[in-house]
Amino acid sequence: MTTIEILKGAKSVVKDIALLDTETKNKALLFLADALLENANDILAANAIDVEKARATVSEVMLDRLTLTMPRIEAMADGIRQVVALDDPVGETISEYVRNGMTIKKVSAPLGVVAIIYESRPNVTSDAAALALKSGNVCVLRGGKEAFNSNYAIVKALRKGLKKCGLKENLINIIEDTTRQSATEIMTATSYVDLLIPRGGAGLINACVEGAKVPCIQTGTGICHIYVDKKADFDMALNIIENAKTSRPSVCNAAEVCLIDSAIADEFLPLLKERLVDSRERSVELRLDEVSSKIIDGVKANENDFDTEFLDYILAVKVVDGVAQAVTHIATHSTGHSEAIITEDKDAAAFFTTAVDSAAVYVNASTRFTDGGEFGLGCEMGISTQKLHARGPMGLKELNTYKYVITGTGQIR
Repeated sequence: MTTIEILKGAKSVVKDIALLDTETKNKALLFLADALLENANDILAANAIDVEKARATVSEVMLDRLTLTMPRIEAMADGIRQVVALDDPVGETISEYVRNGMTIKKVSAPLGVVAIIYESRPNVTSDAAALALKSGNVCVLRGGKEAFNSNYAIVKALRKGLKKCGLKENLINIIEDTTRQSATEIMTATSYVDLLIPRGGAGLINACVEGAKVPCIQTGTGICHIYVDKKADFDMALNIIENAKTSRPSVCNAAEVCLIDSAIADEFLPLLKERLVDSRERSVELRLDEVSSKIIDGVKANENDFDTEFLDYILAVKVVDGVAQAVTHIATHSTGHSEAIITEDKDAAAFFTTAVDSAAVYVNASTRFTDGGEFGLGCEMGISTQKLHARGPMGLKELNTYKYVITGTGQIR
């Protein structure tokens, strides 16, 4: 089917999914989770084709994003089951009041057709489908060519689950054309797409934000910062930085920049090098500013390193004169995703959390927690770095809009 035919089909079942009650949607989600496991061998076989094709063209960490294993498929199924346990946002009364003798309710309602254009990570396919279904939306999935076989196999399994529970298969859709043409058709399909969510690198996101005629959520890249204050607990800081940088460097909530207070730089930087470089089997390449390069050995940072989402074992390091300068640096270079301060000083923490304008701001914790599951939202549709209409991890409520339902007794104006 062509992209437009798929979009038309998706739009045609918007009313069907909007009318489903919570019990029916939850039952369907359980069928979807079971279908992933029942078809795991087919999904893994399809993924193996994608991985083999990508092996010679992508980095090790990007290959990890693409690769599926049985535990990862089980985690995908568990993610769907977690959505079952969440409250259904559809029909929730946000506010209610009486005016002119009429009862006016502000009620949450599905968006309609939600399209997701994404790269590399096949688990996004099941996450997006589950969240769309529970929130009363029809999803249209357009993954990258590097993961097409995996995504197609996942959607095929999910559709088997829908069919088993008596629902229409095109509540979940996948675009078969992975060329730029299909992306353009989605971005301009004002008659069929109610919201577009891009998930991927800066190039994809910028292309969607700049080229979309349909409403588009900016899920920004993650140039995430950790600032080590002069009153930081060093052991805590080292543990947090190591986790934020190395636990999974290929994801958007991984730390890319470490800022260090000049008052502790001489003492802390050698400890940082020992932790991230000298004592690790897979060492981190430190890109050092002029001040830090005089204290420890590393690669001298160039002018672009503090504006780069490395998605790799690379960390840009800069020495700053206190929390105010750290905040200024973040304001200049951040993508508005996630930032952290490590400090025992409550005043410094309060200044940082107030002055830093990002979707998630941490005190004494890793940026790796910026995630729908970790925030208790189930899986996520993406991390929004804009301010309207959603910000941070996008769960079920962020996939609803609202409408006013007014009940009168014959009033006229």
